[in-house]
Amino acid sequence: MQENYLAKWLSGELSEAELSEFKKSDAYASYNKLKKVSGTMEAPEFNADQAFQKLMDERIGAAPKVVALHPFKKFLRVAAAIAILLTGSYFYVNTLDESVTTALAERTEVVLPDNSEILLNADSRISYSEKNWDEERNVALKGEAFFKVAKGKKFTVSTNHGTVAVLGTQFNVENREDFFEVTCFEGLVSVTYNNTETQLPAGSSFVVIDGQIMDAPKPNTTQPTWVNNESSFERIPLEFVLNELERQFNIKVKTQNVDKNLLFTGTFSNTDLNMALKSISTPSRMNYKLEGDNVLFYAEKTP
Repeated sequence: MQENYLAKWLSGELSEAELSEFKKSDAYASYNKLKKVSGTMEAPEFNADQAFQKLMDERIGAAPKVVALHPFKKFLRVAAAIAILLTGSYFYVNTLDESVTTALAERTEVVLPDNSEILLNADSRISYSEKNWDEERNVALKGEAFFKVAKGKKFTVSTNHGTVAVLGTQFNVENREDFFEVTCFEGLVSVTYNNTETQLPAGSSFVVIDGQIMDAPKPNTTQPTWVNNESSFERIPLEFVLNELERQFNIKVKTQNVDKNLLFTGTFSNTDLNMALKSISTPSRMNYKLEGDNVLFYAEKTP
């Protein structure tokens, strides 16, 4: 009965008879004191949202790390990567350009798929696509080459200076640093330089030196002289003559008190170094010293 009285008493539901009987019990004094003390107590502030978030953080931090393994999916990814590599390799191999390079003091002859011929001068490189040759007859050139083009579709030579286009002819292209020259020996050649096209009939040349288009002399031969082991120049700065000497003999050339902008006209042998040195030094009024693979050109008045 006292448990029922206690609940009703706390909620104020006891009748007067019940309250009188409850007050006579031994426990009433203790319960009444406890009720008075608890009425003076205040509950601390409590933020339910913060408490819940803290609980969740603690649970997540304490949770074991689980890594989901999907071995079949991993296998598919590896297989797909291999397939991509194989496909890319196939297309790369089948579109890979053919390339031919000559070293210093070396030249070679190349026969293209349509029987066009290229004679490659020293320190030069060509590349072309043999697979796509029938669709596009294009050769990329770095250096110098003499072309004998078989008749057919448009034939182009691409260089970093410009593009040369023909249908079937013989011509020479020299594409060096700061020097670009195209000479037509047979037929008609189209040269595109700085988005401007120039038509070159047989017996004419197009020359650019240091970005400037120069007046070009008419060739008096049916092919470039270097094909016959001679290098010829007409009013060309001495610097480019000495560069060609280095290429033909695989030597290192230095100068002292020499004006390399001096215009040179002449020819030197590509097979006899001593004769070549004399052919350059005499008309330029220079002296030279040859020690091994090194040549020093110096002015005659230099002590």
